[in-house]
Amino acid sequence: MIYFTKDWCREMQVTSFLAFPETKEEWDNNLEHFKTMGLDYKKLYKQDLIAHKVDLLKFLPESFHPYIYNETLNSEYPSPELKKMAEQWREDYLERINAVANEYNQYYNSIKETLPENAVRLHENSLHDASVLSFAAPSRDTFEIILDCRGGFHYFTDIKLTFVGVKELSVPDKLEGTYWLYNEVYATKEGFELHVLFHPLTEFTIVAESVFIDELN
Repeated sequence: MIYFTKDWCREMQVTSFLAFPETKEEWDNNLEHFKTMGLDYKKLYKQDLIAHKVDLLKFLPESFHPYIYNETLNSEYPSPELKKMAEQWREDYLERINAVANEYNQYYNSIKETLPENAVRLHENSLHDASVLSFAAPSRDTFEIILDCRGGFHYFTDIKLTFVGVKELSVPDKLEGTYWLYNEVYATKEGFELHVLFHPLTEFTIVAESVFIDELN
């Protein structure tokens, strides 16, 4: 991935730690809501912080680090100072990710007419949140992947992607059971190059002449 990288995705996850309730009353209501379900809000959020501590320290400025080290970033109602820092960081972050998205969209629009028709369809009919059911390489230059799109944004059934004229292929060790997050497509002399970021974070790359998209149900 060139634009929508693993770090790009990890930083996106960090933003959720800076989404604070607007008021103390709203914060207290959240605590009570969790309590009625037998859950410890503060404990759960501290555990979440610990699980993402490395990324929080990596992507957030040093001014946030004391709140990360003492585990209060998301488990205590934020001070006005922390709220202000968070708001500024989120504004800067949104500017950066919008710039990345715009840069890729400009590139894509510049190559769209040179891409195989189904490569355009593959890119523009979002497969975000589709899960990988299986994959196979029935021949040296063919690769198939079956996706469950019921929880996604398009198709809403199982589909099979059949890549033909495969020139290059890089498949992660574990692909079955992963979820399609983001993809990038590039033009090549004889077809296209597709990069996909899956969750858990892993990358898939294929260079092919074309692709067929078949709904299975």
